[in-house]
Amino acid sequence: MQMPEPNTSILASKNRIVARLQEVLPKAAVISEESETRAYECDALTAYRCPPLVAVLPSTTQEVSAVLRICHEEGVPVVPRGSGTSLAGGALPTADCVILGVARMNAVLETDYDNRFIRVQSGRTNLSVTGAVEENGFFYAPDPSSQLACAIAGNIAMNSGGAHCLKYGVTTNNLLGATVVLMDGTVVDMGGAYLDAGGLDLLGVICGSEGQLGVVTEATLRILPKPEGARPVLMGFASNEVAGECVSDIIKAGVLPVAIEFMDRPCIEACEAFAHAGYPMCEALLIVEVEGSPAEIDEQLALILEIARRHDPVELRESQSEDESARIWLGRKSAFGAMGQINDYMCLDGTIPVTSLPLVLRRIGELSKQYGLGVANVFHAGDGNMHPLILFDANKPGDLELCEAMGADILRLCVEVGGCLTGEHGVGIEKRDLMVDQFDPVDMEAQMAVKDVFDPAWLLNPAKVFPLASSEARRATRMAAE
Repeated sequence: MQMPEPNTSILASKNRIVARLQEVLPKAAVISEESETRAYECDALTAYRCPPLVAVLPSTTQEVSAVLRICHEEGVPVVPRGSGTSLAGGALPTADCVILGVARMNAVLETDYDNRFIRVQSGRTNLSVTGAVEENGFFYAPDPSSQLACAIAGNIAMNSGGAHCLKYGVTTNNLLGATVVLMDGTVVDMGGAYLDAGGLDLLGVICGSEGQLGVVTEATLRILPKPEGARPVLMGFASNEVAGECVSDIIKAGVLPVAIEFMDRPCIEACEAFAHAGYPMCEALLIVEVEGSPAEIDEQLALILEIARRHDPVELRESQSEDESARIWLGRKSAFGAMGQINDYMCLDGTIPVTSLPLVLRRIGELSKQYGLGVANVFHAGDGNMHPLILFDANKPGDLELCEAMGADILRLCVEVGGCLTGEHGVGIEKRDLMVDQFDPVDMEAQMAVKDVFDPAWLLNPAKVFPLASSEARRATRMAAE
């Protein structure tokens, strides 16, 4: 994956840049030794690595503002970083950049149960937001598989979802307000502790912008009362296609489970060996969960099980206890780690219409044979957010490139059937050159014009989202105009 050549004048000015950053941050918050900056050389897309010029770890919005102001004056690119869990290379540094990590910004600033919101610094982890309110009977709905580690900052950058997004929506549906620092150090408050803000929907522009427009330092999030109860059911099927048809029929019936998760045989076997969840050994497995009062749960599950039986399931198993429910979800939440124990893999993220699941699953199987690479499928089936895991050997020359070519074909397939390149992982560097497969030149120009407004010199998160030739040409033009 090609990255821009570093600016030699910035490299030559490292000592001055470090000295200026140390004037506005505690010394321990400025990391400039090469042996230490290597900790920031990649995110969860580990195939690509590059140590940054410097990494900084501010603790307040004011410190972030001071850092960005200095970098703006020096013309230094800045790569915002949450917890580094991006699977699309969203926090991959360049050699001449400053990594701005928000990990130390993890405080709860305000909690209001009457109005159902919590305000946190953006470095707080996803799961710990729920941890801060669950004793009072509330929770934060978006739940990515990486929720134990991923930061709210990264969730906002990529508009992350999770297993329960079918009912509760993704980050944008649960984000009420944000404090954003622009590249020149300007601090902007967007939205607030209410359902909708007047004027332009700037919060909607920021959520999912992948660090291209500003650095989010604080977030006001919607919290919800915990449901009275929840119960999952396991459904085993003889083929991926049949499982996909079952998902489509559940959605068409008008019932709204809180989650519909899909796993195929390779993933089932890995998860069972890892988590011992009691999964049936079949070709495809669905986990369907509903919630509400006992009567509501019974009514919803009765309809779902009726639909499932039309597809000749090899197994139907309704959870009978909280412990069994926890084990069912432990298997699914452990999927990516379990697969990592048995093989190198690249995790894709494309979204398709639910009715296209059978076709797309069949075509993925055909592409697997064509490229000679195995695929394990695990994804949020209810909203068509697919996560094929392409298995390859990272130590075998040419295998990574073959894997990327196959991944590109799968993502193009998602677009062809009416879907899109990403549901929650973002574009990053992984999909930037595929953007032209989804957007025409007019669309691309409109998106780049938005970045022109927020980041005129194109210094924020370089080489991401837009095709490299386009972004580098735009950056050169804008910097010359500054």
